Amino acid sequence: MQSVPTAEIITIGDELLYGQVIDTNSAFLGQELGKLGIRVRQITSVSDRADEIVTALDLARTRANVVLTTGGLGPTKDDLTKHILTRYFNTELVLDEPSLRNVEAIFARFNRPVTEVNRQQAFLPASCLPVPNALGTAPGMWFEDQGTVFVSMPGVPFEMKRMMTDTVLPRLAAHFQVPPIEHIVVQTAGLGESMLAEQIADWEDALPANMKLAYLPSLGAVRLRLTGTDDGQPNLRGRMEALLPALREKLGQHIFAETDIPLEQAVGQLLAARGLTVATAESCTGGYLAHKLTSVAGSSRYFRGSVIAYHNDIKISQLGVLPETLAAHGAVSEEVVRQMAEGARQHLGTDVALATSGIAGPDGGSEEKPVGTFWLAYADAHRTVTRKIVFNRSRQLNIEYVTHALLNLLRLSLPAAE
Repeated sequence: MQSVPTAEIITIGDELLYGQVIDTNSAFLGQELGKLGIRVRQITSVSDRADEIVTALDLARTRANVVLTTGGLGPTKDDLTKHILTRYFNTELVLDEPSLRNVEAIFARFNRPVTEVNRQQAFLPASCLPVPNALGTAPGMWFEDQGTVFVSMPGVPFEMKRMMTDTVLPRLAAHFQVPPIEHIVVQTAGLGESMLAEQIADWEDALPANMKLAYLPSLGAVRLRLTGTDDGQPNLRGRMEALLPALREKLGQHIFAETDIPLEQAVGQLLAARGLTVATAESCTGGYLAHKLTSVAGSSRYFRGSVIAYHNDIKISQLGVLPETLAAHGAVSEEVVRQMAEGARQHLGTDVALATSGIAGPDGGSEEKPVGTFWLAYADAHRTVTRKIVFNRSRQLNIEYVTHALLNLLRLSLPAAE
């Protein structure tokens, strides 16, 4: 058995190929396997056809030590995975009593009788090791064949994730002897990937041979992932953490977190720690900023409310924007967004407030103010900070980018902790 195992992920279902369902399972599996030190070699999606599933299994076992499949374990006729695996491993279906009791318990909770179709889900290939499903009726299956581990799990994401966390990952860790691997994540905002790479080039070049840096860009942010592998020396993580002060010195305020959390959560932690409340006044983002802030558990400690002032009348009546300011400068202007932020803070009674007005597109722009023109503002009791950005992709990407920029403006503008 090789020291560093590799894996292949096979997602099964016509709905994935038709684009009716987005494959989020592979991202989760890749992340969790990486934490364990198992490298994913390939991700394959196949239809609900027996021949295509078998071909994918045959190819996967030539490339990987672990083959994980998701999908096709439901009770309907198009769910073929269990029957295909039974034939593939030259075995037969037998009743697994613990799986049957799980099915019966689930139906009992809803005061419903177990149908014969659902009872059939408790029949599993005789050569597999059942994988309990804490959240559904379809158990998973673990096979070992000619040095390769095959694991079949449901396609329903919350069922698969629970199964993977509770059972599969611990079994994989026990089965394979993998060298220690450590990850450290540093989250940055305000620098593009190329500019970021240039700024820390000498730091990256000086990394030890067993440590590698990955750049993982997203809209408005770049996540840096430092990965260290065992080199026979003690305290791998400690040696990695010792490299971070020099990185902090180079990037300064561009770092918003040293853990894998989104910007809205990092901002929420700052607000909660400083005992500050926030409100939003939104025009072009239509409430998306408030949505991001309130998507964080516990946001009621600091988020008071929002005014979606899409129409100028609402800017005037709810936020106190002066009609003459709108007449002189237009809704997409520094003067208006400044009054929106100050009005939101005053009318909603918060310590700080954010505001934005812009042209999200795809039309509505002018030569003076083209599509993708946005004004942002932050206001507290002592100052108001404004910023103009021009960013034009699609309407949704424009809204998401501006929202991220607003969150970053809030992070950088908050008064220092006392």
